[in-house]
Amino acid sequence: MRDRRGAGRGTVTKAEYESMAAFRYALRRFLRFSEDGAKAVGLTPQQHQALLAIKGYPARDSVTVGELAERLQVRHHSAVGLVDRLEALGLVERTSGKGDRRRVMLELTVSGSKLLERLSVMHRAELRRLGPELSSTLERIAPPSVIGES
Repeated sequence: MRDRRGAGRGTVTKAEYESMAAFRYALRRFLRFSEDGAKAVGLTPQQHQALLAIKGYPARDSVTVGELAERLQVRHHSAVGLVDRLEALGLVERTSGKGDRRRVMLELTVSGSKLLERLSVMHRAELRRLGPELSSTLERIAPPSVIGES
């Protein structure tokens, strides 16, 4: 059997293909679960992701449209349209920045927070269920010893 340290430098073993396929399959199952959960509460998957990106932004509970666009990996104008729809649903509100009143911040409303909490409880349980599988397949693809050698 070939040394695993060469895994990133050329040939991919059958075992690595199997591990990568298993990892992507587990990820896809989680994403499908997430998509179905969002739809069940009347949101699109992207709307759910936007709520999570706002609430889960590091060190604060608000973001700019530009920060949201970056987190969602969409263009600024797409994020603006998404925020417009979330605001119309009463899930997000725009507020002026504290230090710079020209800066617009996005925050979840009470309704948005409650809906996100409901979804997040379900997602946490699913991640706890799928976590060991995701972790073990990732470990087979890139064991800590290989990651540390990069």
